[in-house]
Amino acid sequence: MLMLGADPLLAEYGFGESHPFGNDRLSAFWRETLLRGLDKRTRMTDSRLAEDAELLRFHDRAFLDRMRSLSEVGFGYLDHGDTPARRGIFEAARRVSGTTLAAVEAIMTSSEPRAFLPIAGLHHGRRSAAAGFCVLNDCGVAVETLKQEYGVERIAYVDIDAHHGDGVYYDFENDPMLAVADIHEDGRFLYPGTGDADERGLGVAEGTKLNVPMPPGSDDDAFMKAWPAVLEHLEAFRPQFILLQAGADSIRGDPLTHLEFTPAAHRHAAKSLRSLADRHADGRLLVMGGGGYDRTNIALTWCEVVEALL
Repeated sequence: MLMLGADPLLAEYGFGESHPFGNDRLSAFWRETLLRGLDKRTRMTDSRLAEDAELLRFHDRAFLDRMRSLSEVGFGYLDHGDTPARRGIFEAARRVSGTTLAAVEAIMTSSEPRAFLPIAGLHHGRRSAAAGFCVLNDCGVAVETLKQEYGVERIAYVDIDAHHGDGVYYDFENDPMLAVADIHEDGRFLYPGTGDADERGLGVAEGTKLNVPMPPGSDDDAFMKAWPAVLEHLEAFRPQFILLQAGADSIRGDPLTHLEFTPAAHRHAAKSLRSLADRHADGRLLVMGGGGYDRTNIALTWCEVVEALL
């Protein structure tokens, strides 16, 4: 299995010590990785920058130019107040997307069917807008790359981050080639306020999307009751490639959210998706760390996911 988490350059994606999405998130995960010896059981590869041509598969040119310019200035916000225009943040976001694409390429062209990326899964970014700590949307770039460059016709995107993956859902809402299954805190209580259960895709894509909003305080029992609907949805779709956004902000104690899962929920999700990928997708499963703002939760949860993939 690939793990693209050792490169310290990935830690450049963050917004400083006082911001929830700080630059220390990678090191928190890496310390636990070394404690468990997971570095010795995975194959490490380097990060890389995404080229503009790769980003343009999903994002708009004018948007990329604006993000680059604001990043060079390093002042103000890239969105409406959540995502600071920190100097160099656009290049750091390019590295996140490029590393996600490196994992896609490795899975599609080598004997490594699974990969885990801790700093990835920036699911709020839109084709022409930054949002929610997400400058670019590496998930969307990966989906478009799988479609355009590899000809994959049935892709599944699963999201268990506490926040609804609105940047993926709405920019592929009418795309029948992407199945979405998103378990998240009810949008009436948490940013971005979207992901109602009746949102199931539009037009020819109606029914390919599944949103499962969870009330605040939902625990592992609630997750286990909801999860079979996700597997049923994906089994019917028979995906040829699966992406999992395994945000650790749905774990009990996160400072920004109100769900109460434990790392066992994420381990269960990763393990069952691994089996589903083996049945339908030649094992092809890419897992992205996503959100998570309690450093202990990040370390424990992502390591549980890696162990499940192994």
